[in-house]
Amino acid sequence: MTIINEIKKIGLVPVIKIDNLEDALPLAKALCEGGLPVAEITFRTDLAKDAMTIITKELPQMLVGAGTVLTKNQVDDAIEAGAKFIVSPGLNPNIVKYCQEKSIPVLPGCSCASDIECALELGLTTVKFFPAEQLGGLKMIKALSAPYTKVNFMPTGGINADNIKDYMQYEKIVACGGTWMVDAKAMKDKDFNKIKNLTEEAVKSMLGLKLQHVAVNACPSTSSDIAKQFATLFGGNVRETTKGYFGSESIEIMNNGVGTHGHLAVGTYNVERAKRYFETKGFGFDESTAEFDASGELKFIYIKEEINGFKVHLVRR
Repeated sequence: MTIINEIKKIGLVPVIKIDNLEDALPLAKALCEGGLPVAEITFRTDLAKDAMTIITKELPQMLVGAGTVLTKNQVDDAIEAGAKFIVSPGLNPNIVKYCQEKSIPVLPGCSCASDIECALELGLTTVKFFPAEQLGGLKMIKALSAPYTKVNFMPTGGINADNIKDYMQYEKIVACGGTWMVDAKAMKDKDFNKIKNLTEEAVKSMLGLKLQHVAVNACPSTSSDIAKQFATLFGGNVRETTKGYFGSESIEIMNNGVGTHGHLAVGTYNVERAKRYFETKGFGFDESTAEFDASGELKFIYIKEEINGFKVHLVRR
């Protein structure tokens, strides 16, 4: 798996500035425990290299990148510190070429069509979009995606818990960069538990987890009548499927379906990201149930375990 694909699988990259070196490791641990084993450590302070060195040594499972990279010396420092990717606020062809010579992935900042043209000329198909909200946000990204169909974006700048759900529903977004989970007051107070909690909330906002429907098992001879009862109860309509009926869109009646009693459908903006998240919580998945869309993206999969007689599957919202 490429570094870009690893970033995409996680979906949200905390962008952090280290003012006190002793904060680097507990901050990184809080991000990992909150569900984000990735960080872009910016060269906005002179402590960036030392912070990256500490984190990559003590938390090898964390994907560490260097941000605000403006010079070749910073590229060298980042690589020496163990960084796995480079992020820059703008597109400097010399920096991009140097990263390519050093075989380290680079995400240069692009803010317009001309920048994207330059990125494509350099062989890049994934770029940072910065500053995202100030440049028009998702509407601008969609406008740029129309002529540049092969380009993917990592928007950064103004992303927060309220607007990330909009970005995450667009297929051209590989990940978002954000700072809101690294709360300034919490950092000042060294309240890393709060940062962990904010990170958990950020992950849930990014994934957009939602109970889509509940399915109950029934005999084929009675499933239609049961669906009609639920449709009356919830003010919905009966819809027949190849496996049974929906008695409103929130209740499915399965003809001898999976699970002892039935199943729960959990919707998410990105099934692959949600799968990764639940795997970190100890859940396994039945790969034989995986379904993919025409582009090869995972759109459906069952968790292996039953929970009190119910199977659970993830499905793209």
